[in-house]
Amino acid sequence: MVDFPPRRKPSRKGSMADVPKDLLEQIKELERLFTVGHAKLKEVTNHFVKELEKGLSVEGGSIPMNPTWVMGYPDGYETGTFLALDMGGTNLRVCEIDLPEEKGEFEIIQSKYRMPEELKTGDSEELWEYIADCLQQFIEYHHEMEDLEQMDKKLPLGFTFSFPATQDYIDHGILQRWTKGFDITGVEGKDVAPLFEAALEKRKLPIKLGALINDTTGTLIASHYTDDTMQIGCIFGTGCNAAYMENCGSVPKIAHHNLPPDMPIAINCEYGAFDNEHVVLPRTTFDVIIDEDSPRPGQQSFEKMIAGLYLGELFRLVLVDLHDNKCKMFEGQDISKLREAYSLDASFLSFIEEDPFENLSETGELFSRELGIKANKPELELCRRLAELIGTRAARLSACGVAAICKKKNIEACHVGADGSVFNKYPHFKARGAQALREILNWPAGKRDPVDIRAAEDGSGVGAALIAALTIKRVKAGNLAGIRNTEGMI
Repeated sequence: MVDFPPRRKPSRKGSMADVPKDLLEQIKELERLFTVGHAKLKEVTNHFVKELEKGLSVEGGSIPMNPTWVMGYPDGYETGTFLALDMGGTNLRVCEIDLPEEKGEFEIIQSKYRMPEELKTGDSEELWEYIADCLQQFIEYHHEMEDLEQMDKKLPLGFTFSFPATQDYIDHGILQRWTKGFDITGVEGKDVAPLFEAALEKRKLPIKLGALINDTTGTLIASHYTDDTMQIGCIFGTGCNAAYMENCGSVPKIAHHNLPPDMPIAINCEYGAFDNEHVVLPRTTFDVIIDEDSPRPGQQSFEKMIAGLYLGELFRLVLVDLHDNKCKMFEGQDISKLREAYSLDASFLSFIEEDPFENLSETGELFSRELGIKANKPELELCRRLAELIGTRAARLSACGVAAICKKKNIEACHVGADGSVFNKYPHFKARGAQALREILNWPAGKRDPVDIRAAEDGSGVGAALIAALTIKRVKAGNLAGIRNTEGMI
């Protein structure tokens, strides 16, 4: 066996010297299509602010701006044992979180369960049965109980239901529409809490639904629990979203509750729906195709331009178009695998952007292994540039939502807690987003960014548990605004 010295990290600056003229022209055209300049960023952000305001009005707008009935931040002294259920786009996660007496501390045990693809477009009852089954497995394993009915007190649970829902109460939620590839009949327009509770009751599980939350709201609360300068929670993953704390007096659509105007209430923006009217976002023909071929055409316009679910598909559509219509891309090769819709995800682009070699050998191997395509060096250079353009556009547009909340709330400095696979794993996403924020908010060069987007705490687990704890604390204090069923909470 030969011992090699430690591998020096290769540098890659790239070269277009050997790229044929027709491919160079296509690269220039792609740069024109996918580059978002600072003037456009500011235009998008200013329109974003107006749409946030419209969403809070009685009439409403494209951005739902859902009141969550989370009335303020934790103080760090919440205590107790709580369950958290996280239903996201790919996995189902069950957690048990212990909040000890030490301020801002927590202990967590958790298990993940794969969300079967067939459930995402299947029957409503099958979905809730599967979720209840996972909860039962978790409790039986971690509590080693033969008879769950013998528990003398139900475990309070925070349910992270990461889909747009209207909430008149914190312990219920009417699903507005499915996102993230879900399309289960018989759930949209219905309160998901009774559907979930019926499945729990069927199994006699000792669980009390304390709060139904969105992962973004959980991210806001969990991040503030450990860092009180966090004022915005964001998700950049399969989907995109943000949450922040508003004053009740600034939310006209809940004025009928007659709450104190300075009382805080967390708003789940659901701003993936920004610009569904197609007024300001710089959509390309490929964005239009993604929208028209999606299960929900005309919805989630912003999300379809920046979320991980769509970045790979955007990349794929461009390559197919280049092969079929624009130039001799992958000439004479079988691209049948590339023609399969959603056969590429954001990790494919991430891998390309991380290829450190001048000859893009790892990218070439990726195309050969995953798509059966033997790409030459100029074609690989185009693919590399296309991945950079799509990834950069997503990061720069994502900054517009954060900037819009800052402008609306006159926030000059804060931390922003961000989570999601794209934020955490996509190369350069954080730096590109930070650069866009500087351009939008006109920060002076050479100084520390006053609004700093950082990795968030576990919003869908710890955040859900904290919100359940906050809800119980409010019940004990007699503050029942937005709580429907207090039975079994104390």
